[in-house]
Amino acid sequence: MHVIKHFITVCRHRRAVRKLCFKCGLIRQGLTHDLSKFSFAEFWSGAKFYQGNRSPQAQEREVLGYSAAWLHHKGRNKHHFEYWTDFADGKKVYVKMPARYLAEMICDRIAACKTYLKTKYNDASALEYFEAKTDKDGMNGQTCGRLRHFLTMLKEHGEKYTLKELKKFIKSEKNFRA
Repeated sequence: MHVIKHFITVCRHRRAVRKLCFKCGLIRQGLTHDLSKFSFAEFWSGAKFYQGNRSPQAQEREVLGYSAAWLHHKGRNKHHFEYWTDFADGKKVYVKMPARYLAEMICDRIAACKTYLKTKYNDASALEYFEAKTDKDGMNGQTCGRLRHFLTMLKEHGEKYTLKELKKFIKSEKNFRA
């Protein structure tokens, strides 16, 4: 059991997401990001399956065949595209994520790559992870396209530029809905 190491990793990740969210203008989301990771359902599982170089939920899945911590987490955090899956007429419906949660998801992915890859991180890391590991069939098509667009922008133009563009994107959606 790696309680202290897991706690430090979660705090390091949350701090990185907070910084990125603040740059996008997502103050409240930055402050509240991933608070469910401190719940009993998620924290103890994370400590038990901690490895330091990837999410403990991946190890939990390998050992148990599923991750109870992930099931708990994705149902409480709107920055995960899986949160936006519903059922209608017996079929899955993949709902388009609002801009502010898509932006938080991008900040989360950047921070997760920085947290786990450490010095091996570069601006292409989040796109590489997305292409290799994300279940794109389980995501709304427009959300998937926007996510790929911003992660490609990160790879090609860097973090500072991408966060500025995300801030504009969030603002444009707010203005559109007004």
